[in-house]
Amino acid sequence: MLRDEQVAVLCDIAQSIAFADDVQGEVDRLIREGYVAKDGDLYELTPKAEKVLSERGASLKA
Repeated sequence: MLRDEQVAVLCDIAQSIAFADDVQGEVDRLIREGYVAKDGDLYELTPKAEKVLSERGASLKA
């Protein structure tokens, strides 16, 4: 289960908000766990992450 801090990082990525350098380790962990994909310099949510955010009721607008 994801911690609140991890969900916050997913929300930032979903909204194309730059995340702070101090959460890079968290982002790397989310990539390894299949929640985030990296394409060049861009980070994107995977369907797995989108499902988690939907289940938590996160309303994200691009």
